[in-house]
Amino acid sequence: QVQLVESGGGLVQAGGSLRLSCRPSESIFNFNAMGWYRQAPGKQRELVARITLGGRIDYADSAAGRFTLARDTGSNTLHLQGNGMESEDTAVYYCNGNSHSRNYWGQGTQVTVSS
Repeated sequence: QVQLVESGGGLVQAGGSLRLSCRPSESIFNFNAMGWYRQAPGKQRELVARITLGGRIDYADSAAGRFTLARDTGSNTLHLQGNGMESEDTAVYYCNGNSHSRNYWGQGTQVTVSS
């Protein structure tokens, strides 16, 4: 059973920074793509950013320029750095990995941006 273990999250002030980390139970190179999604109250889950096995990174329009996705091969960890955080970034953030056409999800970590 593939597991995605998330860390980071919590309370951050508007304009501040935050880093989320996701460590899978197997090599990150076993996934065709990995990324971060988020779900705000009353809204659908949406993509924040994802990276393909080949290293291409896609960002949602709302995240481009403020969020940075990075794959750390040494620690087998996927990091999401958010800068200039806004109240609209408040959500539960989920790590996702796609392997052999199956989607795996982390348990989710709450991010709350206070104004």
